[in-house]
Amino acid sequence: MKKRILISLGGNALGTLYDELIETVGIIAKPIADLIAEGNEVVICHGNGPQVGFIKTHIDKGVMAEDAEHGITLPLSECVAMSQSFIGYHLQNALQNTLTEKGIDKKVVTVVSRVLVDPKDPKFQHPTKPIGAFYTEEQVEKLRAAGKTVVEDSGRGYREVVASPIPLEILEKDSVLDLMNDGNVVIAGGGGGIPTVRDGKWLKAIDAVIDKDRTSVLLASDTQCDSLVICTGVEKVSINFNTPDQKDLDQMTLAECERYIGEGQFPEGSMLPKIEAAMDFVKSGKGRKTLITSLDKLVEGMRGETGTFIVE
Repeated sequence: MKKRILISLGGNALGTLYDELIETVGIIAKPIADLIAEGNEVVICHGNGPQVGFIKTHIDKGVMAEDAEHGITLPLSECVAMSQSFIGYHLQNALQNTLTEKGIDKKVVTVVSRVLVDPKDPKFQHPTKPIGAFYTEEQVEKLRAAGKTVVEDSGRGYREVVASPIPLEILEKDSVLDLMNDGNVVIAGGGGGIPTVRDGKWLKAIDAVIDKDRTSVLLASDTQCDSLVICTGVEKVSINFNTPDQKDLDQMTLAECERYIGEGQFPEGSMLPKIEAAMDFVKSGKGRKTLITSLDKLVEGMRGETGTFIVE
């Protein structure tokens, strides 16, 4: 049975620099094109951690060097928008070329996406995500005077930190759905989206980092997907990972996920956010399921041959 599928790609798998990105998107495009060739409809969300960090670090270094008196840095929202276009373009181009090679007449479209967050989200009171360049103590004073939160980062120097609020709404969701319904392959929500708040009737960007997997759940639900695929570095989710008792899982129910989370089976910095996002999607509609697997097993996973499925 053909499905509408959201594929969530990690930013670390994409490569930071131009040559790396060109190479990796060419590899990534092949299993996605194979999935489309089997008649499935696909929407893609991707991370941008290394890429947005590269953009902000190098621009900020130049700005701080040229304008040391004022210590002005590029807003994070601008860097996220740049990374969405930069990654989206290369992924779009590679996938379009691969589809053409297969004789598949489909267009690939990248949508620069804003994601609404609550300016009163408690996470804004406790920013924790380090971004961009390292600064001197003199530069730190100017940044703090400009309202930035700057902390010492693991003995390596000072860095700006921002909050990671909960995404509430993808503002381009209707446009993405229209594009999907017209038969296009769509790339949207890159890097979790550009964090945006409402100021009365106006929309404006706010410095923050949105978790890409949480935005993927919103996007999958908004585009009426049957399945969410979270691509990671392993073929299957495991319990007792990296021990003699390691057990790879073919399937987990929501109740089993809760139990394993309670046992501390999934590390906070790696698998836990993926499991939580997988559960959120399953809860968002009847019959929905999430597959967690490696990119090279994407097609086999969607055929039910491998990977870990999270089901109700």
